[in-house]
Amino acid sequence: MIRNPILPGFNPDPSFCRVGEDYYIATSTFEWYPGVQIHHSRDLVNWTLVSRPLARPGLLDMRGNPDSCGIWAPCLSHADGKFWLVYTDVKRLDGAFKDAPNYITSCETIDGDWSDPWYVNSSGFDPSLFHDDDGTKYFMNMQWNHRGAGTGCNPANDFFDGILLQALSPDRGLYGPVRNIYAGTSRGLTEAPHMFKRNGYYYLTTAEGGTGYDHAVTLARSRDIWGPYENHPDLHVICAAGSDGPIQRTGHGQYVETQWGKHYHTFLMGRPQDGRFCPMGRETGIEEVVWRDDWLYLAAGGMVPRVEVPSPVDVDPAPVTATRRQFSDALPPEFQWLRTPEPDRIFRMDADALVLTGRQSIGNWFEQSLVARRQEHAAYVAETTLDFVPETYQQAAGLTTYYNRTKFHAALVTHLPEHGRVLQIMSCLGDWPGEGLNFPTDPVPLANGPVDLRVTVDVATQQFWFRHGGDWQKLGPQLDASHISDEGGRGEHSSFTGAFVGMVAYDLTGQGAEARFARFDYLPHGED
Repeated sequence: MIRNPILPGFNPDPSFCRVGEDYYIATSTFEWYPGVQIHHSRDLVNWTLVSRPLARPGLLDMRGNPDSCGIWAPCLSHADGKFWLVYTDVKRLDGAFKDAPNYITSCETIDGDWSDPWYVNSSGFDPSLFHDDDGTKYFMNMQWNHRGAGTGCNPANDFFDGILLQALSPDRGLYGPVRNIYAGTSRGLTEAPHMFKRNGYYYLTTAEGGTGYDHAVTLARSRDIWGPYENHPDLHVICAAGSDGPIQRTGHGQYVETQWGKHYHTFLMGRPQDGRFCPMGRETGIEEVVWRDDWLYLAAGGMVPRVEVPSPVDVDPAPVTATRRQFSDALPPEFQWLRTPEPDRIFRMDADALVLTGRQSIGNWFEQSLVARRQEHAAYVAETTLDFVPETYQQAAGLTTYYNRTKFHAALVTHLPEHGRVLQIMSCLGDWPGEGLNFPTDPVPLANGPVDLRVTVDVATQQFWFRHGGDWQKLGPQLDASHISDEGGRGEHSSFTGAFVGMVAYDLTGQGAEARFARFDYLPHGED
């Protein structure tokens, strides 16, 4: 049985690729370095992280990228004996413009050393590469229109100005005419093109409706790659808009035929909690699809995907378990950091600790010392042990539940002139653009020595705890965890990453004070 989401926690924009009996899904991680991660499966049920291909400065440098920018919607394909990865590094979120350079990299093995990037264009985001059966390659992306109302090809939203297509050669680059082949449906916000060919038709899958609760997977087809394209009889193959089930915000995926003769389509999704907020962000799901009259439909009927989908093989999903890490020489694979391709500037691995070097402020877009993992469950406990000796209130380190610079809670060890070493809570409750801070409790004096920090998250609430030579004690009041979600603050149309929990340090004096974290435990509720 396949259980959705197949990639829990922030894993959006799934690109689905089959190579023989191996299946790969590439997802974007936006400003979380290194931008793209690839999971592998042979049964479509259980998936393993096998590659983060952009993990060097020559392939990706996101320093300065605003929140929810960075890598959008990668496209993974396989042709000519190698893997091809197409990606956008978005440099601007707000305003009428989008700066969205598109690149290609390739590698003969999924976990190998990927080639230096090949710049393609910047006319829009969500690029995709299609390898036709005659050997011709085609590059496509949505076209971004900054000119305002009444100037685009789809009146539902003028910014999203159709899907551009152009031939591409590894030797010549883009060549020949560039054409706008598809304006989209009345749902609008047409993006994320993927193309495949079957029975003489070119099929164009797009995402529409924005990445909120009106999201949809749209399908169109043409006998000629240049169009015209006719829309699906129902317009959309997958769409949860207007439904009240546990899976919402469905859209943006890719089709694959399996060696078992069955057909599947991935999609991004959200699991809204009480009050309609998604702390796990946009995740990846999969559904079985069937063909009727050369059109795709969900195998179970309708457009709303199921939580449980029959699998092609008799395999059960892996059980949910706790993850306990004693830090040593290598950073565990579930952890990431923000933006910088020079992680040695913000952390190092010692034999007995993860050592964060305090750099710029929490939420900074250049050098923020934050190492964290995804929130994958609505309720969980996270713990760490911190050894840190601050000398000023401009130095702090601790445990944080983090979305972006305007949405976080942090339990921090710092130094206050009137108290010395203390524990305090610092939060930003979705205050955009002001980014005002909130300190919901008085500082707690803290003697020297390591301190254990804990956060318990239960859907919409969270509580910090500390332990310093005795029993666990509550730190401050119960906090509102719903802020740390897509819908918090500016809302889901400007918040694309999902919640993380992890370790943070900053040193505003510029002296690089070090904070040593000995361990990190993540325990979904009910697991020990």
